[in-house]
This record gives sequence, C-alpha cells and structure tokens, in this order.
Amino acid sequence: METYVVRPDKLQEKALKALDVSFEKKKEEESLLVHVLTGIRKGGEDIKAGRSLSLEEFKEKISVNQ
Repeated sequence: METYVVRPDKLQEKALKALDVSFEKKKEEESLLVHVLTGIRKGGEDIKAGRSLSLEEFKEKISVNQ
C-alpha cells in the first residue's frame, strides 16, 4: 500500500469522505520531528524571557560579523 501526504482544505476532505477514501488525520505538530518541536518550544521560552532581537538588530549583527 502507498502512503500519500496531502493537505486538503475542508471541501477536499469532504470529497475524500464522499469517495470512501480511507485516510488518517494528523495534526501538523504530530508530524514534526522531536528536535524541531524542542527548538520551537525553546524559541518560545527565549522570547518570553526577553532573549530576542528585532529584525533590524539581527541585520546589524550579521553585517558586522561578515
């Protein structure tokens, strides 16, 4: 059996059901790798703790290092 990954909108999902196509619904977060989820959580914690840069600060920082 083949596996296909699709991201249907609500209308397309109804069509799959109407065609009696079996499918498994997963949340986007479930399909991400553990280290990616860990990085996302850590980034959120960093932002809440004030450890972040504005885009302008970031651009300035990388232009100095080049």
